[in-house]
Amino acid sequence: MKHLIVLLLLPVVMLAQAEKSVVANNGWLTNYETALNTAAQTDKNVLIYFTGSDWCPPCKMLKKDFFDSAEFAAVSSNYVLLYIDIPMNKDLLSSEQLAHNKELSSKLNGKGSVPLIKILDKEGHELDKYAGYSMNGDTRYHLELVQKHK
Repeated sequence: MKHLIVLLLLPVVMLAQAEKSVVANNGWLTNYETALNTAAQTDKNVLIYFTGSDWCPPCKMLKKDFFDSAEFAAVSSNYVLLYIDIPMNKDLLSSEQLAHNKELSSKLNGKGSVPLIKILDKEGHELDKYAGYSMNGDTRYHLELVQKHK
């Protein structure tokens, strides 16, 4: 009987582990297909953030100045958020996640720009994008972009 219970619970535990790997901090997803499926189910656009979290100074400042701001928090619920990180320190991500991020970056960020915010509709078609950050605290263009497509 014990073995039967363990066998029945195993798929539930494995699914929970898989879902945990798909969600990054603060509700950001890390899997493109999951983001598109969620967008289709919720009728929302997808906001993708391409970053080099451990080596890109503008990315670090944009996180602090924009993504951690009350203004972004107020509008972020209108989107499915997708976080695509290409760190220098390969230990920050699993090899599977890094491969996924690199594949998606080559597909949707051909120039390899970071930081890059890209807005997709629920079918995955690009609506808009904004690349770069001058690190001067002025995030109005980033905010205008996310307010425009909410």
